[in-house]
Amino acid sequence: MSNPQAGENPVLQRKSVPALVLGIETSCDETAAAVVRRKADGRGEILSNVVRSQIDDHALYGGVVPEIAARAHIAMLDGIVRLAMEEAGIGFADLDAVAATAGPGLIGGVIVGLMTAKAIALAADKPLIAVNHLEAHALTARLTDGVAFPYLMLLVSGGHTQFVLARGVGDYVRLGSTIDDALGEAFDKTAKLLGLPYPGGPAVEKAARSGDGKRFNLPRPLLNRPGLDMSFAGLKTAVRVAAERAAPVSDQDVADLCASFQEAAADVVASRAKRALEEFAQMFADVEPVLVIAGGVAANTRLRQGLDEAARATGARLVAPPIHLCTDNAAMIAWAGAERFVLGLIDPLSVSPRPRWPLDATAKPMLGEGRKGAKV
Repeated sequence: MSNPQAGENPVLQRKSVPALVLGIETSCDETAAAVVRRKADGRGEILSNVVRSQIDDHALYGGVVPEIAARAHIAMLDGIVRLAMEEAGIGFADLDAVAATAGPGLIGGVIVGLMTAKAIALAADKPLIAVNHLEAHALTARLTDGVAFPYLMLLVSGGHTQFVLARGVGDYVRLGSTIDDALGEAFDKTAKLLGLPYPGGPAVEKAARSGDGKRFNLPRPLLNRPGLDMSFAGLKTAVRVAAERAAPVSDQDVADLCASFQEAAADVVASRAKRALEEFAQMFADVEPVLVIAGGVAANTRLRQGLDEAARATGARLVAPPIHLCTDNAAMIAWAGAERFVLGLIDPLSVSPRPRWPLDATAKPMLGEGRKGAKV
């Protein structure tokens, strides 16, 4: 992390050519395919983006069941790819490359998507691009808002919660991460222990709207500790203890617990974001500080409010892509593939799927890093 430099990686030479890429995403419980065009001037255009959610398939179990997810990908993917190509109005011969999530994620699903992409690439004689799912999230703001390197990204989802410095395609530095549960996982587990339906994030936010966020004095883990790491396991446990003390809990008790949990989580994330932006400003004095948020939890209104306040307090700009591009989708995979394609970063058909694939390979592994989906 010493001496980070702004701008593109000087080793990579970007081509000023358009790129038309098919993207496939199957890392968790969304089966998705999309076609994206990267124009010669670097701007992106989504020609199709088809996503089939598996929420109904997993709701009974209160979390994603890997075997069910993999079988659903097998059953649905061919038809979804066909629909994405039809909506884009192109044939496989028109593509410049085929991209697919190669990790991190539930390995069964990753294998389904990557093998499908390999088959299409081989049959159509097109280059294959194995995409890191986390890099796809990191690059989405370049598709939607044309954000230039370097910038700060906060990824908040069911499997990941981390601050990442994006210095260029394939060039990332993890500044901080959860040391235990990802924030989305904490939302889901909080919902489950309070008897709310899956997925837990939206259910907790809905209940919190009628709750008192100050009623329960929940902890803000690591709030005043040095660094940018976060912890949410203790917060989730504190909710359980508070619920047990208030038992039998009423609907209002549940609403107040959800609101209190949400306030505590937002306080932690906003505080860490402010500190991360201050560090960014010290590293890049002549660059406009930008905080990009991605991941399903980025849809949470209270979290966005806290991050917006942190950005304004530090003179930074908050960039939040549309919600449907923050959650798992194939347009971000196709775009990441296009970004890599114009740099000549293609992969052999022998490339392997990876259940774990950190953006920053030099960073010390964290317990809560690299997981996709809730364990049941």
